[in-house]
Amino acid sequence: MKMCKQEAITTIIIGHVTKDGNIAGPRVLEHMVDTVLYLEGERYFAYRILRGVKNRFGSTNEIGMFEMKDVGMCEIDNPSSVLLSEKNENIAGSIVVASMEGTRPILIELQALTSTSVFGMPRRTANGIDYNRLTLLIAVLEKRAGLPLGNQDVYLNIVGGIKINEPALDLGIILAASSSYKNIAIPNDTIAIGEVGLTGEVRSVNQIEKRIKEAEKLGFKRCIIPESNKKLLKDSYKLDIIGVQNIVDAMRHLGLRK
Repeated sequence: MKMCKQEAITTIIIGHVTKDGNIAGPRVLEHMVDTVLYLEGERYFAYRILRGVKNRFGSTNEIGMFEMKDVGMCEIDNPSSVLLSEKNENIAGSIVVASMEGTRPILIELQALTSTSVFGMPRRTANGIDYNRLTLLIAVLEKRAGLPLGNQDVYLNIVGGIKINEPALDLGIILAASSSYKNIAIPNDTIAIGEVGLTGEVRSVNQIEKRIKEAEKLGFKRCIIPESNKKLLKDSYKLDIIGVQNIVDAMRHLGLRK
């Protein structure tokens, strides 16, 4: 480190991570450098995400998305279109949600599956989101919307093998689980954005304009967002923007509840 600073040399140090995602060994490596970058990816997917977790001279909210090819890792200019390219039409339990990775909006497909449990204790499985968040939202769905999921196994998956930890996906999770249970498909041109509270209210999210513009650019026709966000919108959009106050309102707009 002393030599690098004296000679003004940019140095890249490569380290391994543990199964928990932390740098292996003493954490001296993290403290001595200016920037820490994690290259994340799943074994069975071709996508890789370069994520900054420490940056002394800039933001850590940006990510880079790459695809592993025969010539190496190639940058993906439009991650949203890639992640949605294989979305099937008229399938219950599937919906598109908008996530923010730093200042970049990314649209991803979220899938849910409910099935009658054959055991006394129903299973909850989450791939790509926090397991505890899924169980909390299922409890909200049971209590506030009256959906009897106590005897249902619930599986949730984010397509593409990426991991998202943002409350703006809450409304999409609620709607996808309801769609699978009711066996009613959500239209392909619909996107959902919103955080869900314990009382079933749909709360506002940040950077809503960027999310809507990304959806508009990719040809979506309808966007379900929190009512509090809709009141503050300044620009006009080509797609139909629906403001909802709670999860029951959102379900009614999609025909998931009378």
